Amino acid sequence: MTRTGPITRLLIANRGEIAARIIRSAHALGIATVAVYSDPDAEAPYVTLADQAVRLPGAAPADTYLRGDLIIAAAAAAGADAVHPGYGFLSENAAFARACSDAGLIFVGPAPDTIKAMGDKIAAKALMADAGVPVLPSATITDGADLDAASAAVGFPLLVKAAFGGGGRGMRLVAGPAELAKAVSSARSEAASAFGDGTVFLERFVTDPRHVEVQILGDTAGTVIHLFERECSIQRRYQKIVEECPSPAVGDSLREALTGAAVAAGRAVGYTGAGTVEFVLDRDGSFWFLEMNTRLQVEHPVTEEVTGLDLVELQLRIAEGEPLPVPARDARISGHAIEVRLYAEDVSAGFVPTTGTLHRFTFPEAPGIRVDTGFRDGSVVSPHYDAMLAKVIAHGPTRADAARRLARALGQAAIHGLTTNRDLLAAILHEPEFLACGTDTGYLTRHEPAALALTAAGAGPRPTAIHALAAALARQARHRAEASVLGTLPSGWRNVFSAPQRVGYTAAGQPREVSYRLRGDHADAEVDGIPLRALVRAATPDQVDLEIDGTRRVYRVHQVGADVYVDASDGSSALSEIPRFGDPTKLAPAGSLLAPMPGLVLRVLAEPGAVVTAGQPLLVLEAMKMEQTVSAPADGVVAELRAKAGEQVSTGQVLAVLQTEG
Repeated sequence: MTRTGPITRLLIANRGEIAARIIRSAHALGIATVAVYSDPDAEAPYVTLADQAVRLPGAAPADTYLRGDLIIAAAAAAGADAVHPGYGFLSENAAFARACSDAGLIFVGPAPDTIKAMGDKIAAKALMADAGVPVLPSATITDGADLDAASAAVGFPLLVKAAFGGGGRGMRLVAGPAELAKAVSSARSEAASAFGDGTVFLERFVTDPRHVEVQILGDTAGTVIHLFERECSIQRRYQKIVEECPSPAVGDSLREALTGAAVAAGRAVGYTGAGTVEFVLDRDGSFWFLEMNTRLQVEHPVTEEVTGLDLVELQLRIAEGEPLPVPARDARISGHAIEVRLYAEDVSAGFVPTTGTLHRFTFPEAPGIRVDTGFRDGSVVSPHYDAMLAKVIAHGPTRADAARRLARALGQAAIHGLTTNRDLLAAILHEPEFLACGTDTGYLTRHEPAALALTAAGAGPRPTAIHALAAALARQARHRAEASVLGTLPSGWRNVFSAPQRVGYTAAGQPREVSYRLRGDHADAEVDGIPLRALVRAATPDQVDLEIDGTRRVYRVHQVGADVYVDASDGSSALSEIPRFGDPTKLAPAGSLLAPMPGLVLRVLAEPGAVVTAGQPLLVLEAMKMEQTVSAPADGVVAELRAKAGEQVSTGQVLAVLQTEG
């Protein structure tokens, strides 16, 4: 039985944007809040947004946000009477929910038995089948299981999935029998590492279905309702990056069937609180149960935007024992909402996470735009946690309106300091198949992500060239403003003209050589040998107003050390000024294998002096829920091994040196 009662002080057992989101709703209800924070999160905005905060010493999730005993001790020390787990971390941990109840705390979520039942994906499928909810053929893989017989019963293609967990971890797609044994072995290893249990099962894979989920709510009186469906089909690495409500593929009759199945699933487990029932939806309208998430979903804002409800408020009211209110029971869909997840990651490098300081992180205030984030100017993105920077949500009368608003909000944002997936998200929102509602889980297979990102506004050589010129003109304006003598002379002035001013930048790893000469209010310039003639209407260290080929734009320039960020209506660029005289001591030795991302060295698979072949794994890194293998690029000998297991490394750090022929 779920413990309920009045909540006066709520501890949020989470971090970042969801912690801030929960704090705001709690404060609106007059509930005091307690935050918990790890050492890397000490300066995070949510920490001071709460009424008080308790430190969790350490950095790794296993030492901080996954320590249920520390969370409960913090609640006791702060005088909290309830705990909200948010999503991720301990949110679907039945033992933690039970421990909260045993400690006299209200757990804002379903009963521990419900969490346990749905956390076991194998048992959950059986329970759903008994409740009449459609399920896909599956088979549990035990030690010594006959893989051939199990796969024959399920059929190819199939997925190997972790029985306890989610988020794409412990999941492998298998096209045929030859790949199965290896996929099962690697999925077991990853599941054991991520969730503490290596049990996996096989499940029939539906090729390029839609991923559609239904939001449900249940109260302690036994009432279970739905708040319509969400479309979450556009995914990378089995993780959602674009979500919307309602689904453009779901009409009235299909909605009735989907939501009816979801409510039946909720009733079958006596669900209380907010939860989500996920389905795969085939082209012919057939659908099958995927899993039930016994927590608030990352993408809950799109449901809030189209219904006008506050799901966190409803969670808190249900936890206090209140029945579902009339506005929730009578909810209707109003307009359309789309959410994108902005990640610190390099799309062109295969979505590897990026870390560092967000020198500037702002979004425009605009009608229908909502930004849920746990970061601000100066925030540091660490390698210890998920790489999501923000959820950006747009609501409009129609799907097309929401997509336009969202694309503009992304384009107008200032995101300086880290590589992100912004260009990919903006490109998706403009892409014809997306606008024609043709989305499914194969979308980013048909549309190669790195190539799609290049179609975003500002991507390509010409906008970047103009941005480099704007950066150079802002640079000269800054030098003039800082000049201690002859400050009134124009930049680069000579009695007799001899040569243009020059400055070099790198952008996306490519050099950009800018040369220019100012003649009154005109700049005669070349970028990489391509001429540009610009009317310079104004140039300050922070802003350059240029007219080129009859088109006038204002370029906002932000310099941090050698790095320069340029934002305008034609896109954004991150440039780095090339020093005129390089430092030879910073060059890595020939044959160096560099860390492709910041992270923890999980395993070292070679020794100095070892003879290796091209493609042979040498080290395995882990960061932000992702493993990355560093392999030998060619046949050779390991001359040096500079990293060891358990060591934290940064992007570009030399891990090993390989000596090869020639």
